[in-house]
Amino acid sequence: MWLSRSVRFSLLPSIAKFPPFLPIHNSLFCSHSHSQTSLHDDAVSQFNRLLHQRHVPPIFEFGKILGFLVRMKRYPTAISLIKQMELKGIHNNLVTLNLLMNCFCHLDKLAFAFSVFAKILKRGYHSDAITLNTLIRGLCDKGEVKEALNLHDKVVALGFPLNQITYGTLINGLSKIGETEAAIKLLRMIQGQSTVMYTIIIDSLLKEKRPEEAYDLYSEMIIKGISPNVVTYSILIYGFCLLGQVEVAFGFLNEMLSNSIRPDVYTYTILIDALCKERKLGEAKNVLGVMVKAYVKPNVVSFNALMDGYYLVNKVKNAKQVFNAMTHMRVSPSVRTYNIMINGLIRNERVDEAINLFQEMHKRNIVPNTVTYNTLIDGLCKTGRISHAWDLFREMRDRNQQADIVTHNSLIDGLCKNHRLDNAIELLREMRENGVQPNMYTATILIDGMCRGGRLKNAQVIFQDLLNKGHNPSICTYNVMISGLCKKDSLDEALTLWSKMEDSGCLSNVITFETIISALFKKNETEKAEKFLHEMISRDLLK
Repeated sequence: MWLSRSVRFSLLPSIAKFPPFLPIHNSLFCSHSHSQTSLHDDAVSQFNRLLHQRHVPPIFEFGKILGFLVRMKRYPTAISLIKQMELKGIHNNLVTLNLLMNCFCHLDKLAFAFSVFAKILKRGYHSDAITLNTLIRGLCDKGEVKEALNLHDKVVALGFPLNQITYGTLINGLSKIGETEAAIKLLRMIQGQSTVMYTIIIDSLLKEKRPEEAYDLYSEMIIKGISPNVVTYSILIYGFCLLGQVEVAFGFLNEMLSNSIRPDVYTYTILIDALCKERKLGEAKNVLGVMVKAYVKPNVVSFNALMDGYYLVNKVKNAKQVFNAMTHMRVSPSVRTYNIMINGLIRNERVDEAINLFQEMHKRNIVPNTVTYNTLIDGLCKTGRISHAWDLFREMRDRNQQADIVTHNSLIDGLCKNHRLDNAIELLREMRENGVQPNMYTATILIDGMCRGGRLKNAQVIFQDLLNKGHNPSICTYNVMISGLCKKDSLDEALTLWSKMEDSGCLSNVITFETIISALFKKNETEKAEKFLHEMISRDLLK
């Protein structure tokens, strides 16, 4: 365990070192209803007015404004203003120095944060838990958990105060770097264990697929009288749902309700999603109903999960009803909502309806992403509407949406199936020029297209290029090439390729055997065909 190690004071640089400070932006006062930028500018203006008064106000007045800026995450501005105070001769107190440390930690400038800590010690301030927690959190956020534990050891030895937040931060840091056992040991060593500490470790155990230990830790909480909260229960429900133990998850929901802990939208949504994935749509809809009756408003994720579930079982009408219910309940659909709808409609061969939804996105100023375009392009290509797919491809590029390997594979497949082989090869060249590297699926599509288009030699060149570049063709790629050779009466070459495939460790599947056996029977090579059939049976591929 790392707790026995001492802190390295080499971490504390000279207190004179500070980073360059950013300029201050001034503006007129605006109302609090204005944007974050306006609020930032208001705060800076007010700070400057205080700074330039004839009688400088008490430092806590400056501290209130600095605290507001830190809560707004305007860390560079806060640092700059504190520097201006120092130049004006106003000495920082422990509160403003803590704020300064906090800013440096959030900006990942830990050396400067330790400089401030050194200044706090030098001025004789009695460092409080806030000071130490800021440093420990900064180290943990940067992944330097061992250093955080070393710092903990040193400050404890010096008699500095620490609190539950300190230990919660350390336990969280250990859990994030996969040191769950160390986190559990630390939990056992401290007094005043909290719900947060237990919840963090339970979450870590469930992520590591250790449900029994997670449940044991939960039971330990109950025995010690440490009450789980809504976050604890939600994590347990989510973890057991991921492990496919939905009934156990519902057990935790019942415990929540019996302990008068109100499930939130996150809790209910986890259960809806899990039930939908198990195709238990009736139960998922019931959970949504219970949720609404409990005055917990479903969010966009809740509706998305239910829509996705209905499309999973091809219930388009129900999915549309959920989509309409969102609008009725004034929940704004997201890009993911439209992606689910568009994908579901295309899977059910309702491409025109999918296009209408895509157009609706534009009207609602919802920007389609790469997934949206890929789904539509693939659907259009599969239904032979290549020109429309090309229009979308051009629109995608015009809107600076990155066309990826999925986009290109869909288009190449569509072009090959519509006998536009030269266009497919040209697109392959373009994608390489644009830095999109073809994958095995790209090669398989092209080989299949060339074989079907009567261009066996081109297919063989592409296949040989794969081998020359050291790629291992997939079983699908081999099957396509063997099928192409068999259809062109190049049976000997097909059998040679089959031998190479087997020697490479890529074992034949049922498609391989059926292709070769069929070709052998057509050539009246019955004896060879029967041998392959017996081999197929011996590998237990006839099911």
